[in-house]
Amino acid sequence: MNNFPLDPWGRLALFAVFVVVVAQIGHRMLRPVVLRLAGFSPVLLCVVRRCDRPVQWLVPLAALQLLLQGLPADLTGLATVEHLNGVFTIAVITWLGTAAIRGLADGLILLHPSQEADNLAARRIQTQTRVLSRIASGAVLVAGLAFILMTFPRARQLGASLLASAGVAGLVVGIAARSVFSNLLAGLQIALAQPIRIDDVLIVEGEWGRVEEITATYVVLRIWDERRLIVPLGWFIEHPFQNWTRRSAEILGTVFLWVDYTLPVDAIRREARRLCEASPDWDRRVCIVQVTDANDRAMQLRVLASSAASGPNFDLRCTLREGLIDFVQREHPHALPRMRADMDPPLSDPMPHRGAPGSEAVYNSASAT
Repeated sequence: MNNFPLDPWGRLALFAVFVVVVAQIGHRMLRPVVLRLAGFSPVLLCVVRRCDRPVQWLVPLAALQLLLQGLPADLTGLATVEHLNGVFTIAVITWLGTAAIRGLADGLILLHPSQEADNLAARRIQTQTRVLSRIASGAVLVAGLAFILMTFPRARQLGASLLASAGVAGLVVGIAARSVFSNLLAGLQIALAQPIRIDDVLIVEGEWGRVEEITATYVVLRIWDERRLIVPLGWFIEHPFQNWTRRSAEILGTVFLWVDYTLPVDAIRREARRLCEASPDWDRRVCIVQVTDANDRAMQLRVLASSAASGPNFDLRCTLREGLIDFVQREHPHALPRMRADMDPPLSDPMPHRGAPGSEAVYNSASAT
């Protein structure tokens, strides 16, 4: 009779082992079936795969919680075991919620890959999905932690006392966390308004780079030389910046050349067109040569060429610049920029006659930068 109080715990231990074994066997048997049924939808398949491990823990915990309800209410230690099992159950449910959110985000990103040429819509959806999923996961974690704390009576009393005396402390914490909350709100604005997206080409603080990652508080830019620029989210709301792929990735590039007035512009136009047509980086939209400036020494030519993206356009501009300089050197060497100067006549003859040596213009060739 003295060992009778241990009998319920012994039966509970046997039932618990049985439930865990059955749950594991059922999980292994049903997992391939569920994955096969979810295979028709990439989003559902990603959610099932993410939720696989939390469900494996949740089923035995929930079954154990039901078994505990069948024990006598006055059993020694029952309240503690129920409380611990409830805490673990809430933690696993929280894990399941965050896993489902991440699985949903993975499925949406999988449905909209950004490797395609025209990936504007895909990058917009990916940016919204990543930012909103992080915000939702954070909210689920906070809610799960709150539910766990609510299971402790002392924690509830502590929370009430903190709320009662949270006047000055709340003000100090609010001021200290102002940047954190501003970045979180900025992340929500970026997710909804879409001023930047994943893989956008930005000019930030004079640096050219692509958006590699958008977190809940900062943005990672991959600079062209493989450096990483970390920018707080709030910066994009408060400062102007250039987005070269806001509507599309197509871009116009310019090449400037200073040449002598004797250079035939039509010859440069034909050569620029030939170079563009021979380059795979030209998208066959724009290839124009114009005289945009002139001074007392030379004239300025602007070559305007288009590409499907900023990276190929940089290579195209380098090709045009090198090819046109080589063309001028080879075909029109006299058209290199010149510096002209008039020699003053001798002081003894302030009004020289026509043909006098001092009245002739002297041309000195010089290289121009």
